[in-house]
This record gives sequence, structure tokens and C-alpha cells, in this order.
Amino acid sequence: MSPNVDTARLRALRDALLTGLVERDEAIRLALIAALSGEHLLMVGPPGTAKSLVARRLHLAFKESTYFERLLTRFTVPEELFGPLSIKGLEEDRYERLTYKYLPSSSIAFLDEIFKANSAILNSLLTLLNEREFDNGTERVKTPLVAVIGASNELPQEEELEALFDRFLLRLHVGPVSAAGFPALLGLRGQESPQLNAALKLSHEELVEIQQAAEDVAVPDDVLALLCDLRDWCAAENIPVSDRRWRKVVKLLQTSALTNGNDAVSIWDCWLLQHCLWNAPEGRQKVHDWYSQKVGTSAAMAPSKLTTIVVAWEGRLKSDQGSRTQRRDEEGRLLFERKDGSITTDQVQIGQKMRDGEYIFLAPQNGYWQPTRQHIRDRSDEGKGYTESEMDSHLIVKDSNFRIWDKRTAYLKAPENWITEKSISAPAMEPTQHKSIYVADCIRQVRELLSAAEAYADQLRQRLDATHLLVQQHLWIPAVFAEPAVQTLQSNLDQVNDLAARVAAIDTGYQKLPKEDRLKLATEMLKVALESPKRLERTDVRQSDD
Repeated sequence: MSPNVDTARLRALRDALLTGLVERDEAIRLALIAALSGEHLLMVGPPGTAKSLVARRLHLAFKESTYFERLLTRFTVPEELFGPLSIKGLEEDRYERLTYKYLPSSSIAFLDEIFKANSAILNSLLTLLNEREFDNGTERVKTPLVAVIGASNELPQEEELEALFDRFLLRLHVGPVSAAGFPALLGLRGQESPQLNAALKLSHEELVEIQQAAEDVAVPDDVLALLCDLRDWCAAENIPVSDRRWRKVVKLLQTSALTNGNDAVSIWDCWLLQHCLWNAPEGRQKVHDWYSQKVGTSAAMAPSKLTTIVVAWEGRLKSDQGSRTQRRDEEGRLLFERKDGSITTDQVQIGQKMRDGEYIFLAPQNGYWQPTRQHIRDRSDEGKGYTESEMDSHLIVKDSNFRIWDKRTAYLKAPENWITEKSISAPAMEPTQHKSIYVADCIRQVRELLSAAEAYADQLRQRLDATHLLVQQHLWIPAVFAEPAVQTLQSNLDQVNDLAARVAAIDTGYQKLPKEDRLKLATEMLKVALESPKRLERTDVRQSDD
């Protein structure tokens, strides 16, 4: 940082320029930072709102500064801005202008109703604003222009004026004094200019030093990420922002950080963004609200990003908790669960068939039906079978020749008397025994996330405690921004604390996951390995018998 950048001096200069003004704090701040960063300020608002007064005050901030002011109309000719043609030059066949005390020789300029500029002066004005150069005859000459304060009662409508509108990096809508400030306005007497201490004024050399030193101010990843998010948001909101404007925005933020005594841009410097990216006054509030939600966020751990990560981990834990694996017996064979809840190693089961909720049976061999005593040739009755009650009602229980049915109970229990069907048993499932190394790795990652969330919460608490002081000490942020900033920081802190609690619950969930018993697993593997030769031996014996 340049040793000539004295934040206390700049603060005193800013406050001196505010002397005797009512509710024009923001206009003075923006005019001064515009000049320090080599940019221009456009003020849009009705007549009589002290727009020209802001420009005259800015002129007082610089040593040996020249001032130019002009009201433009659609009939304004180039001579009114750039100076009359040199008669002597014309006599010598040179087309030159006498620019002394006109715009090309001025340090600070106020151009009222700037969008009334016609095509005759537009090209020269664009070059002057952007390059600080003026084409005088056949020569392009450097100008001492520091900043132009443009003013208009309305925004440009013609397409040819869009380039001129884009030349003003900073834009401010200026309205009448509010009801709260109206008594103070009535109490003002005259329009006396403040008497600035000469020691506060900035020289041309100091201004150049500030602008050069600003180029060395770092732009951290957090700020770059915020600008990238803002660019995407502007595109979604259909707010066109040129690449040139984005580069100028970065230089403005660097100047803000430098003049506040910092060697890196901070989230607080980004307060200025709301005055750089709107094309209609209502757009400024949208950018302001977007920025307010970003106060206290970082590229590495914004609440929205942390939420995404936590939700992903919660989904992963739920999946792991719900994971099921098919059970095996001690010999490693897969187990299946019958309909009655019993466990078996056979997936395909032969079970007794049912009809209307009742088991069905084959008719007894050589049995007779009442009353015809008809011999039963198809014991299954074409597959329909017989229920207990049907057999009880139709079979002869007592007979001299057949005494089968007096053994009813034994008959019904014998599987060979059932009508059967095949059934597929469902796999017998149990909670997955997760590998210990997997669970340990998950717990490690979750605890790292928890540590990052807790550290971020600590940063938010520190910022929350220091917010009022930070805003009061910042050269370019109005004090009224402190309260909404505090609200945003507190909201972010509450979100992060809630998310940290959810991360802690994820940690607990992984600690409770069932894990493989490595000793048991090793024992079972050894047992299987030892039994393998015996199984092969038994197989060989059966083959030899065959």
C-alpha cells in the first residue's frame, strides 16, 4: 500500500465536503470514490436536488483543479463543450479548438442533462470520458480530466446513447429530501462553500499514486466467487453488464480497499456494487438486496453451499442406514425366509396349496364318496383338491371293508396326501454390516465438515460483533447499512448453527452404523478354507460310489 494513502485524511476530506448538505452523504461518497478510482458518476433525479452542488464540492477536493459546468440541450454545439475554433489556426489551414477553460482542459466537470448530447458532440465526448483524450485537429492530446459528474432528469431512451450511459460506472438516483430531513433543509442559510484545509486536498501526483497502488490490491477468492455469482444473477435478471464494466468494477473495489487501509478487497467493499450494475433505479434495490444476503458468506462455506453438502451427507447416511444384505448361515450359505417366518437355505419351497384360505388334500386311495359309494379315480379332482370339511362330509368314515378315515389326523399330517405347489422364498435380509474402514472414512469427512462449519460460525460471530465498527470506519458505506448487515449476519449465523447441529447428527448416525466383526469374519473365512478339502473329499467319494 502506498504510504501517501492516508485513510484518516480521506475521511476528514469526505466529512468536510459534506458540510452544510442534507441527505447527500451517499452522493458525496460516490463522487469522491469515483474520482479516486478514475471513474465518473451519473446522478439521475428531478431538478433542484443538489446534483450540481455535489460536483462543485468534488472540485474542492483537489489542488489546482479546474472546473467546467454546462447544461446540454439538443441544440448544444461542439463549441460550447470543447471550445471555439482557433481563427489563427484556420488562417494557417489548421482545424483546432481553443480548449482553455472548456471541458478538455478541466479536472472536474458537471454536465447537466447529459443525455441531450447530440451526435455532433457524442464521439468526442465518449473518447474524453473513456481515454481522457481529445482529438484537437490532427492531434490527440491528453487531458487533465479527473471525473465527470453527469446529471439527468431521466434515463436515455435512444440506442445511440447506450455507450454514453455505459461510460458512467457509478450511478445514483437522487430524490428530494425526505420528510425527516426537511426541517434541517429549511434551516440552511445560503449556499456557502465549505472552507477546506489545504492539507486535506489531494494533488495530481497523489491521485496518480492512489490509482497505481490500487492495481496491487489483492482480490481474494471469496470476492471473485461473489462477482461470478453476481454475474450469473445479473444474466438471470436480464441486467446487461459489459465486460469492460466488470473490469472497472474490480478496479473500483481495489480502490475502495486501498483507501480504507487494506491490502485486499473485502466483502464490505462490495457494497459499492449496487451503484454500478443497474440500468433503472429500481434495479439498484435488487442488487442491494442480493448483496445484503451475501454479507458474511465466503466462497468456501456459504450457508447455501453448506446446506447442499449437508443434505448430500444426510441422504448418504439414510441410504447406508437403510442398506440390507442377505443373511448367511455359519457355513456362508444364503438364507431365505418362508412365508411362516422360518429360515431356510432353500430358496424354492414345496408347500401345501390352499383354496379360499383352506389347505387342500388328495382324496384317500380306494376311498368311496357318499351316497353313491363311487370309487375315486382322480384323487386331486382335476387339481382342485379337497378341504378337510369336504372330505369329512363325503367320505365313509366307518366301513367293514375300508377303515382308512378313522386314521384322519395322521392322514392330514402326511405331506404325501397334500396337493402341493412350488413357492419362492424371499431372501432373509439383515442390516448391512459396513466395512469398518468405510465407516471410519465417513466419520473423518463428516467431522472435517463439522470443524469447518464451526470455524465459519466463529467467523460470523466475530464479524457480527465488529459490524457496527466496520461500517462506521468504512469510508464509502453509509452508517445506515449497519442494521441490515447485522440482520443478515445473524440470519447466516443461525443457519450455520442449525447446519452444524445436523452435521453432528450425521456423525452420530455413522457411529451407530453396524460394522463388520473383523475377527468373526476372519474366523469364518478360515473355517470355510479348512472345510473345503473335506467337501472335495466327500464329492470324490460319491463320484467313486457312482
